Amino acid sequence: MYLKKNLVFMPGIILAFVLYSLSQGFNNIIGIEILGYNKSPISTAMVAILLGIFFGNAFKVRDGLQKGLDFTKEYILKLGIICLGIQLKPFEFLDFGKIAIPLIVICIISVLIVIKLLIKKLKIPTRMAYLISIGSTVCGTTAIMATAPLIKANKNEISYAIANITLFGILSMLIYPYFSHFYFDGESLFVGLFLGTSIHETSQVAAAGLIYDQQFNSPETLNIATVTKLIRNTFLIIMIPLFAFLYNRGKTKERSYSILNIFPYFVLGFVVMIIFRNIGDQVFIIDNKDKWIETIDFIRSSSKVFLTMAMAAIGLSTNLKDIKDMGYKPFLVGFVAMLTVGVVSILTIEVYLKLFI
Repeated sequence: MYLKKNLVFMPGIILAFVLYSLSQGFNNIIGIEILGYNKSPISTAMVAILLGIFFGNAFKVRDGLQKGLDFTKEYILKLGIICLGIQLKPFEFLDFGKIAIPLIVICIISVLIVIKLLIKKLKIPTRMAYLISIGSTVCGTTAIMATAPLIKANKNEISYAIANITLFGILSMLIYPYFSHFYFDGESLFVGLFLGTSIHETSQVAAAGLIYDQQFNSPETLNIATVTKLIRNTFLIIMIPLFAFLYNRGKTKERSYSILNIFPYFVLGFVVMIIFRNIGDQVFIIDNKDKWIETIDFIRSSSKVFLTMAMAAIGLSTNLKDIKDMGYKPFLVGFVAMLTVGVVSILTIEVYLKLFI
């Protein structure tokens, strides 16, 4: 019974892996065979999500496949992010965190202020504005789904907010790696901080960091972007209760929430992987150095396979019709939120970080 229950996920997982393999093949054919580069200048992760969007909208995804795709988006993605922790050396998590936290706080406050002013002008529903706000500032769909019951959002408001975050998250995921490389002149710290604070979803940040790594050979940027986004995710613990309080202020009934239910536990897995790497560096440095290096390389490569599979699954699950039906007002709010967090991130890096780092 247990085996049968888990086998229902396999078709979707296999489909995601097939798309990953196709993406890798197309990448090599176009970049190496046709363009003649030693290493393809095209990112496999980018090809995977674009192929996923194409096939997902050209053909109807069956329910039997969707279960496995949802599993891939939810759990294989998180496994890929956890495995990324193997790339971090001693104390890098804390070093990046000290730099990232002020930037994250400034970006969150700025977006909330701008959206607050904008919804008064456009007169969109308060609940939808709350959902778009928290999705833009903290961690996308996860934050939206956690906040929705606390403010009694209806299904249409949730769908619109998620479509909004999906659209602008994918756009920024595809554009920002190249823009940030040009703007910050390839400075990995600044690029990583920008990607980690300006893109909505954890999956999108991981994909953008992976695209940057594959395009510009900068694993450090992927590390910084991932750490910054994971720290940003933990702000769920503060932001969701705050939004619940603000929305329900003055009302007789307030819905309860649980910090245990909203805490992103895969952050802890990421930290455990960093500790594992650092212990291994000390234990195996002399006697089993070669095997330890092979283990690190295997886990690092696996993380990129898992993340690319997740990108394919996200692409397959992205319904462009839902985004089209969103309406222009929420679209405009989402667009302004994306621009605001991007511009504030750049300005903060320019003015604050470049003065004190």
